[in-house]
Formats: sequence, C-alpha cells, structure tokens
Amino acid sequence: QVQLVESGGGLVSAGGSLRLSCVGSGRSFSSYGMAWFRQAPGKEREFVAAFSWTGGHTFYADSVEGRFTISRDYGKNAAYLLMNSLKPEDTAKYFCVAAPPETSWYDSDYWGQGTQVTVSS
Repeated sequence: QVQLVESGGGLVSAGGSLRLSCVGSGRSFSSYGMAWFRQAPGKEREFVAAFSWTGGHTFYADSVEGRFTISRDYGKNAAYLLMNSLKPEDTAKYFCVAAPPETSWYDSDYWGQGTQVTVSS
C-alpha cells in the first residue's frame, strides 16, 4: 500500500515554530515533486510550499515566504516543513502530496491524511 503519513502538528503560540514531517511508504518518491498544502475550516485547500521533481527548486506561497522552509530527505523518502514565526492565520490542516513529473499536485494520487496545526494568539 502506497501512502504518505504526516506528523508534527500541534498547538503552538504565535511566534513559535513547528516542524512537520511527511514519510512515504510503498514506493520511492525520489523522482517525484513533493509539496505541502493547507486547508482551514471553510476555506479551500491552498498551496504552501513545494520541492520540484527535478530536485533543484523550491517554491513558496507569498504568505509563508521567509518563514517556512521545505526540505527533503531522499534516503528516508520524506519531506519536511519547518515553520517559524507562526501566526494565527497559519492555523489549518496541513497535507503532504507527491506528484510524478509533469503532473499537477491536484491530479496526483498521493496525498496524505493531514496533520493539524493550531496557532494561538
């Protein structure tokens, strides 16, 4: 069974930090792009950060640029999201996704179940 499992979410005060992890199993995602999305209650799922399938580029939403950092560990089949200077508006469920080359994130079959991040003011 191929799956992505996120962990590391929790409750943190504004200004704090969290590190989310996403570990894949059932297949190697080394040739895939990996990304993080988030969804707050009543809102659509939105892009947060991505690591290109070429491995050479990272991309961030404007709202998290300079505060969040995406990274990968190919040996562990994992991706991470380090979130610093957290704000209450970062509160959401965070999802990991892996997509094969030239496949949009939304068309990928590989989404995790999500991990909740709550930032208190």
